[in-house]
Amino acid sequence: MAARLPSWAWVSGLTVAATAAVVTLGVQAERGPHPTAVAARPSASASPRPHVSADPKPSAPPALPDGSGSGRRIVYSVGEKRVWLVDATGQAVRTFTVWPGTVSPRPGRYSVTLRTQSLKGSDGVEIEHVMYFTKAEGVNIAFSNALDGSSPPPAGGQKLGGIRMRKQDGAALWSFGDTGAKVAVVS
Repeated sequence: MAARLPSWAWVSGLTVAATAAVVTLGVQAERGPHPTAVAARPSASASPRPHVSADPKPSAPPALPDGSGSGRRIVYSVGEKRVWLVDATGQAVRTFTVWPGTVSPRPGRYSVTLRTQSLKGSDGVEIEHVMYFTKAEGVNIAFSNALDGSSPPPAGGQKLGGIRMRKQDGAALWSFGDTGAKVAVVS
């Protein structure tokens, strides 16, 4: 008659075996793919997938435009639809894309003239982190983000000067630029 092991012994044995399997798989994973894995071919029913690098290198952010000034400033490129936040040493500490309205500011040097925490934009969208810095064609030009994070296309035929951005970018810009902060607009 065979001796019967207590249930705790079975559980302990299974735990040890599972731990050993996990450690073995971890060691194999660190060594890289098994040589036979390279030669493996997909089955006829497998769908083709593009090769994805295990360590993708993010592309460098676009360089700060030439002629954007010096010192701490906000740089807005009308053509690239992009903003850079530049520290006092002249280094861009953050950059992000924006969605401009239908009226663009002229290239030049400005400063933030008014900051408003939140309001309803002229397009009817609730916005926050509103930072006015100039007027063009009789329209106030300001950076802002929609409260809900959306960026609806500008209403046809309306003159809109809002330069919208993602919610997290709006918060970063709000923290970066107080009233009087320099704004450089480039083509």
